[in-house]
Amino acid sequence: MRLSCLPVSFFSEIISGRMALGQWASLAAAAGLDAIDLSILFLENRVSECLTAARDEIEDRGMKVAVVNTYPDLTHPDPDERKSQLSRLEGDIKTAALLGAEIVRVTAGQAHPGTSREDGIAWAIGGLKASLDAAEQHGVRLAYENHSKPGCWEYTDFSHPTDIFLQVADAVVEAGMGILFDTANPLAYGDDPLPVLEKVINHVICVHAADTGKRGALEPVLVGTGLVPFDAIFRKLKGAGFKGLISIEEASGSGQAGVLRAVEFIRSTWETV
Repeated sequence: MRLSCLPVSFFSEIISGRMALGQWASLAAAAGLDAIDLSILFLENRVSECLTAARDEIEDRGMKVAVVNTYPDLTHPDPDERKSQLSRLEGDIKTAALLGAEIVRVTAGQAHPGTSREDGIAWAIGGLKASLDAAEQHGVRLAYENHSKPGCWEYTDFSHPTDIFLQVADAVVEAGMGILFDTANPLAYGDDPLPVLEKVINHVICVHAADTGKRGALEPVLVGTGLVPFDAIFRKLKGAGFKGLISIEEASGSGQAGVLRAVEFIRSTWETV
């Protein structure tokens, strides 16, 4: 099992420049991670020279970028905005490739008040499928997540409801896209994660190991202290022969100590189930 981490607890520090990417890579190396994840929001300057320098800074610390997390809003009711979002996603895919990433996490888009269920599903599927050409061109794999809501969005993810996520997932995996399964988001919606995982498990290429302290809402807590049944999830993944990446979504606000404790918990749980 390879282990990475998306440092949600450090988002504001990295985005503001108070923490350099090299610092995050050094912290990750000290924690015993195999790779790191980035948010596209970390990368203000995306000219090739700057991205090469960022990649060198990370790799000089003995780390590689596993996943770049993007936020395409493909369900926007304005067709021009949807076109712009797709173009931006294609640029994000190129950026991720220049950083040496293996996977680009993609989303359906926001649950805009003006977007109907039927239209949103069609637009999400169409936009996600259209982005596959760019992924193939740049040699990265796209992974569609059962997502909830990032801080940079106004609305919850259109496909946060489990039935919508599964309908979109069925369509995009047929086209060759992978799934990024988040362990906490089904609970945040009010559903149990295991039945959701069972429906997509053969297409999961990455897992966000996240935890929530409340059912029906995303209330990030230190991984392993909330409601997520990690032992049952990992047992299910092992039984299916999962060989992909587990990425800790560390959002507890506990800083370096939170990362270290989460790494220890996930590794020991995976090894003992």
